[in-house]
Amino acid sequence: MVIMRVLELFSGIGGMHYAMEASGINAEVVAAVDINTVANLVYKHNFPSTKLYQKNIQSFSVEEINKISPDIILMSPPCQPFTRIGLKKDLKDERTCALLYLINILPHLDEKLKYILVENVKGFEKSEAKERLTNCLKNSGFIYQEFILCPTQIGIPNSRSRYYLIAKRLPRKFSFSITTHIVEEFPNELDSTVSKGTYYSIADVIESGDQYGSEYEELLIPDNVLLKRAKLMDIVTKESTRSCCFTKAYGHYIEGTGSVYSPFTQDVISSIKCNETNENEFYEKMKTLKLRYFSPSEIARLMNFPDSFTFPNNLNRKQKYRLLGNSINVKVVSVLIKIMLHNDNI
Repeated sequence: MVIMRVLELFSGIGGMHYAMEASGINAEVVAAVDINTVANLVYKHNFPSTKLYQKNIQSFSVEEINKISPDIILMSPPCQPFTRIGLKKDLKDERTCALLYLINILPHLDEKLKYILVENVKGFEKSEAKERLTNCLKNSGFIYQEFILCPTQIGIPNSRSRYYLIAKRLPRKFSFSITTHIVEEFPNELDSTVSKGTYYSIADVIESGDQYGSEYEELLIPDNVLLKRAKLMDIVTKESTRSCCFTKAYGHYIEGTGSVYSPFTQDVISSIKCNETNENEFYEKMKTLKLRYFSPSEIARLMNFPDSFTFPNNLNRKQKYRLLGNSINVKVVSVLIKIMLHNDNI
């Protein structure tokens, strides 16, 4: 059986690599490229045998890529030019330059390249950068399908709605009917070999206090933060089947950066919120809930990184949160990889 050669661009901490492994496709990530030195430390820590290029993608020549001879390119370009809370500078943002460079060289890449998968934030679908990408794909002999998907759709208790594009070079066809509009659900025209996900709750990702050691105390929400931000916190418990999207600012800001955890039941939490009297009494009651941040390993588990994934010991928690906030949901991408290659003779 032929082993597919994979090139992972904007590789970060290796989410795409793990997704490729989880897909079950007979493939090897033969090279990864990222300019972020801290992310590359994590990547090398987990994938020491993979060729990792620490360089600007714009310096990655057509000749170099063709020499790698990838069958598949997986990429998650910088999302900052397109984020909901950002300036949305799109093509005017210098962080779009690497993606534009790839769009410009795509027609010159060897036709051995048969598959492309792109992940980005919701909002990318409205950008001029996206229009240039899809126009280039059409002109280069690819068909494609765009999606907006969330992990909750396949039973994962974490909201992380993202834009995805899967493309394959003609004459290959998808095993489902493609459309010109963005699809917001996984294709159903798949056989039983392409399973979507497993339903589980927050209980499946939470670690006990014993597993943390001294870190457990450090994860508790500081009193000054609790006093000022208690009403803004999204609190989840073991029985919860949802949590908010975790961003790179988690642990630094409270609002909109991710959920916090309480070991008490939702009924206990609701009773405190419903019986609020004055600010001081509410604050004292909230203190009894033992609210804490999710640990980096718990967030990684919510994003479906395998338990074998670890961080180097010299990284602090803030660095870990930032790296995870910029990464992908491994399970969602693995399903899309299977969908992309489904029924092809590989």
